[in-house]
Amino acid sequence: MDRRWLCLATLGPIGVASLVYVVVTRGFIDPDVNSDHGLAWPLLGALPLFVFGMWLLTVSASRIALLIALGATSMLVGSAYETFVHLNLEILGEPWFPLVNMLGLTADAVATSTLLVVFATFPDGVLERRWQRITVLFLWTPVLVGPLTLLTTPHVVMSQFIGFSGDSIPNPYVVPWLEWAAPAVHYLVVQSWAAVALGVAVLASRAIFGPPEVRDRTRVMALAVGSAMVAFVLWTFVPGVWGIEFLVYASMIAIPVAAIHGILRYGAFDIGPGDRGARVERSSNLLITVVYAAGVATPALLLTPPLRTVPAILLTTILAVVLLPARSWMQRRLHRALFGDRERQFTMLSELGAQLERAADPRELLTRLAEAVRDGLDATWVRIRLVSTDASLATVPIGVSGDVDGEPVESCDLVRGDETLGRIEVGPRHRGEYGEAERTLLRTVAGQAAASVANVRLTAQLAEQLDELRASRERLVAAQDDERRRLERDLHDGIQQDVVAQIAGLRLARNRLQRGELVPEELVELQDQARETLTDLRELARGIHPPVLSDNGLVAAVESGVARYPIPLTVEADAAVRAERYSDDVETTAYYVVREALANTAKHAGATHASVGLARSDGHLRIAISDDGCGMGALSPATASTGGLANMRDRVAALRGTVSVSVAQPSGTTVLVDLPVERPDRPADREADPVG
Repeated sequence: MDRRWLCLATLGPIGVASLVYVVVTRGFIDPDVNSDHGLAWPLLGALPLFVFGMWLLTVSASRIALLIALGATSMLVGSAYETFVHLNLEILGEPWFPLVNMLGLTADAVATSTLLVVFATFPDGVLERRWQRITVLFLWTPVLVGPLTLLTTPHVVMSQFIGFSGDSIPNPYVVPWLEWAAPAVHYLVVQSWAAVALGVAVLASRAIFGPPEVRDRTRVMALAVGSAMVAFVLWTFVPGVWGIEFLVYASMIAIPVAAIHGILRYGAFDIGPGDRGARVERSSNLLITVVYAAGVATPALLLTPPLRTVPAILLTTILAVVLLPARSWMQRRLHRALFGDRERQFTMLSELGAQLERAADPRELLTRLAEAVRDGLDATWVRIRLVSTDASLATVPIGVSGDVDGEPVESCDLVRGDETLGRIEVGPRHRGEYGEAERTLLRTVAGQAAASVANVRLTAQLAEQLDELRASRERLVAAQDDERRRLERDLHDGIQQDVVAQIAGLRLARNRLQRGELVPEELVELQDQARETLTDLRELARGIHPPVLSDNGLVAAVESGVARYPIPLTVEADAAVRAERYSDDVETTAYYVVREALANTAKHAGATHASVGLARSDGHLRIAISDDGCGMGALSPATASTGGLANMRDRVAALRGTVSVSVAQPSGTTVLVDLPVERPDRPADREADPVG
């Protein structure tokens, strides 16, 4: 059996039996009805701590939890012993009474020592300094009160809480040659103020002078213990004052409350963060009920006598009604500490959808989402980062709420289908730590927001693509206009002038023919001029659409310019690609993209070698134009954004293809062109023209 369950099975029945004995005996059997019933201490002082100790054994196996249960049980055993002596005064004259009295003294001493050790080593039983660990050992000296007084004191030493002295009761077990130690035993052991002072000193040193994290964890318990010490001192020197007794019992109730605070905030008694909510919630109603009952019963217990039965019942009833809102408030506060403000979280979830629908811009949407998550989780800060084009999280967050400080303590991905859109990163909470409820809420919010983030991001991408398409169309129109004007200039300045000269020559030849002056050589000259004009027209047509491209295909057209290229050029393509023919728009676009890329290489790269590779796979024609030049860094901004590279992108984009440029190390550039050759709106390939 687990040690804690063995302790629970042992200490629980002992404590319950002692409490029942005290309540039944003092409340119903005591014949002196006009005397003080003595139920205030066991019910208001010991019972809350006993309930907390028994509950603690069910959720923690730490040594400090065992000490709390042992100390609270010892308090009830001590109260039972005092009740037994009060109702059986005749046993004071029995020779065995000193032995029984030793058990009563030991019970009170165990309660004192265990609780002092708990307070000094709160919340996890670990001390930071060596002198503190040595001091804690001396806190166990009160446990020796029973055997030491039995051996050194000639009379019976009674508990200070029993109400009378044992100076007149002889102790037959005293050892005469040890009587000299009786004064030291009295001041160091019987009067346990020395141990109390040491325990409080250790706790105060940790709460005031310890490391920052230790000060934070022990501050609340130090305040509760300090208040209890002040109340007990006043109770000792000014007994019988109702207000001081109330402070004593209130401080005793505050101690388990401070311990619960340590569990929720700092994991006291080795209760991990994942277990705190479920375990504390399981017993929170019992703890709150005990505190509520103690608050209701305190005035009646402290005022009876002289308060009679009917007024005591009336006062208790009134307090029960008046304190009901306080009980509800305690339950709400504890539930909020364990699981967060659920009402605020549900409100956040219900309003989040409407907020996301109103957001049209990705930055606005993510900012609203970050603010909602921060408010719902009570987080210090929240930031949201989206996934960039290379599938990694962007360095600069788009949505931020609060001042980002340090690393996130919780995070959740924004996932839409199989695609990760981004991540919500959350900083520490203002109070406490994140539990499973907060993590579930974060996952719920991320799932709800992922669709909105995807839609808004898609809308922004479509708007960006629409702007790019509009700019591309404008560049295409401008390029077509420039090409038309170039053709007009070439025709006007070259071929047109030749044709005009030939027309004039033919007119002159006709006139000379009429006069009989025409000689054959003149016709030969006109024939040569016509042949030159035809050659110019063919060259002009070849610049528009080379005949080899129409006749022999893309690879042959690319290879036709190898000899004329100013640097060594290699064209690589397998037999299948050489034999395959593609649609006119694919072949024309591919040919002019290769020409444009090679022209950029020749003009700007300073390369010593270039290559063109063509491959066909998965319905795409892939072309790689590479060189060993100085890279894209040599291109001017105009060339990169509006020149040849922009023209290539526009041509390829018109066929739903892509162009990418990569720079090799230490030098060289590769232009990768991907063209779909199986268009949904037209046949994939055309029949090959006969090669003549």
